[in-house]
Amino acid sequence: MRILLILLLTLQISSLKADEIFNLVKIPNLEVYKLNNSNGLKYLNAKKNFLIGFENNIKCNKSNKKNLDKKFSLISKNLSMYDRDFLNRINLRFIVLCESLHISEINTGGIPDHKKRTLILDINFNEKYFERVIHHEIFHIIHDSFKIIFDEGVWSNYNDKTFKYAECSTCSDRLGLDLYNQTNGFLTEYSKSIASEDMAEVFSFLMTDEIKIKNMSKKDSILLNKIKYIEKGIDKIVNF
Repeated sequence: MRILLILLLTLQISSLKADEIFNLVKIPNLEVYKLNNSNGLKYLNAKKNFLIGFENNIKCNKSNKKNLDKKFSLISKNLSMYDRDFLNRINLRFIVLCESLHISEINTGGIPDHKKRTLILDINFNEKYFERVIHHEIFHIIHDSFKIIFDEGVWSNYNDKTFKYAECSTCSDRLGLDLYNQTNGFLTEYSKSIASEDMAEVFSFLMTDEIKIKNMSKKDSILLNKIKYIEKGIDKIVNF
């Protein structure tokens, strides 16, 4: 096991067997898609459908090679925005690519697991939101690794005192991903679900449409405070 880890992390291998991949990420039915990337990320794709999680509540289908090849340049472009040092600090190494990703029967664009250094992405997720989803899920990796820096209590205090987040993201009906015309402290309906999703939405827009949301924040002091909080936190990690 130790030898396998060393081989993968030093980029000196061109292929891995299915059982070796499973030992690393605990997801079955995967194969190598691309290993040698400048920031150290390892891309794996689902060669068959898989089930994981508590009572197999996470499922995803095998990736169609044609679809994967078509989508990979977009995925790589966005993930290349993070350098090797940053990815090491947030504990992300493996990207799993599959289709029709669901958790508890809810379709989702991505599922992060910072303990296994893994991010699962649904390559067929709605193209309108796909790039934002990549960065949204990256933030969950960041948050899980640095919860002291991104404190949900501090974040919640930026909101109007009458506002309350839901108990959990999956028990909320606030699911819309479209950018509000009038933000009032929140960029999307999904931002109102729970604090960590609100943070992830702000981060995803900073990575994909920074100028627009900073212009919007000029008329929204709550949003401005949230943007500053995210940027300050990321700076702390970069200089960690």
